[in-house]
Amino acid sequence: MKTIVVFATLVAAAMAIPADTYNPTYDHFNAKELAENDRLLKNYLLCFLDRGPCTREGTDFKKVIPEALRTVCAKCTPKQRELVRIVVRAFQEKLPELWEELVKKEDPTGQYKESFNNFLQGTD
Repeated sequence: MKTIVVFATLVAAAMAIPADTYNPTYDHFNAKELAENDRLLKNYLLCFLDRGPCTREGTDFKKVIPEALRTVCAKCTPKQRELVRIVVRAFQEKLPELWEELVKKEDPTGQYKESFNNFLQGTD
């Protein structure tokens, strides 16, 4: 298993609200549709790797990936946690080589690997 949020990965949020959660703007982002579309999935990963253009959403997600990884999505709402898990699992299953590049970019020493893997397995 790997480390990182994309999205948090595709974290389903763009910017932190002064409160203790990410902005709910993307809470209705269709993560399942993204996970099922290999072309879009790859484009998001290339965006996160600074190797391809980013959509507005991709740019917003990319901004919160480092913090979400370090905090194991602590500011994510339950819906955002669900969305992140869907997208990250798709990255891992469908694009493992690009996923590994993102892991190395965002967590080069592997210090967040265990906690992030535990987050991915969780149901909260």
